[in-house]
Amino acid sequence: MALTAGIVGLPNVGKSTLFNAITKAGAEMANYPFATIEPNVGMVEVPDKRLARIQEIEPADKVVPTTFEFTDIAGIVKGASQGEGLGNKFLENIRQVNAIVHVVRAFDSDEIIHVNGKVDPLDDIDTINTELVLADLEAVDKRYAKVARAAKGSDKAAKLEAVVLEKIKPVLEAGKPVRSIDFTPEEEAVVKGLFLLTTKPVLYVANIAEDDMANPEQSKYFQQIQEFAKEDHAEVIALSANAEEEIAQLDDDEKADYLELAGVEEPGLDRLIRAAYHLLDLRTFFTAGGKETRAWTFKAGAKAPQAAGVIHSDFERGFIRAETMSFDDLDHYGSVKAVKEAGKLRSEGKDYDVQDGDIIEFRFNV
Repeated sequence: MALTAGIVGLPNVGKSTLFNAITKAGAEMANYPFATIEPNVGMVEVPDKRLARIQEIEPADKVVPTTFEFTDIAGIVKGASQGEGLGNKFLENIRQVNAIVHVVRAFDSDEIIHVNGKVDPLDDIDTINTELVLADLEAVDKRYAKVARAAKGSDKAAKLEAVVLEKIKPVLEAGKPVRSIDFTPEEEAVVKGLFLLTTKPVLYVANIAEDDMANPEQSKYFQQIQEFAKEDHAEVIALSANAEEEIAQLDDDEKADYLELAGVEEPGLDRLIRAAYHLLDLRTFFTAGGKETRAWTFKAGAKAPQAAGVIHSDFERGFIRAETMSFDDLDHYGSVKAVKEAGKLRSEGKDYDVQDGDIIEFRFNV
């Protein structure tokens, strides 16, 4: 599933360090603005402890996790919407992603320069959000100039688009994102076709000091970011990009020791990947046993035939039914046989909404 989250932020906030930790892809890092110019793209495995439990109960020859894509995008500065820095390139790159992971510096350091000369998370957030809003406002103005004339006639599509643009414009002029507006389903379809930057869901990532890993709440910067994210109806997590990059290089035993010493239960990256995954309404179902136990990504709300199509188009085209059990039931009863004996194995049809954690065997005929 080709959905990607774009990692954005001001220069030198830890974007590329975080990207390196996520993907171990070796993106260039340097203590100066615009070390990242062309976007780096990397695939990551989605951490899911359910896979190991399924393998324990129903051993397979191979276990395959599902994956998710991150894109590391160049740092942005004030004036990007007017072409400052790498403005136009930045905006085009972010237009191509499906969600925004906004990295915000939340640590002090004399060794790492800040593009604005001081650490101020709210000002940093405002810089990027303002540029995205201004870019959208320019796009809306241009589009309205083209649509307005047709909307005066009998063109129903143009009339609807004009209404949507008139709804969006004052919100952008007030400095707020388009995602803060409630649209009807008809209007939503129009908005989707406008490809605006501020419609994208956002996850704020506070890049905190290593000393704050065990208790991010003690960071005054993280507290500020939390409050802003709440007002922005956005998600927020805290992690230390430098620590995460170091953790990513360790073997399992060393990693466990490091986390114990740091006072945390799991790498921040695991939380980040899961949060970005869910930000896009992505969910996971499983196929189990035999040659392969595997996790598959689907969009929340998908029907059984659509989920089958994630595996192969033939599965969707010739769909008959989905033999389904929940992970929770398999975990509880301890074997497929026991699940069946408890009457928890279900035969689902074409109208079934697949649930996160479903374990499915698809029946099909082509």
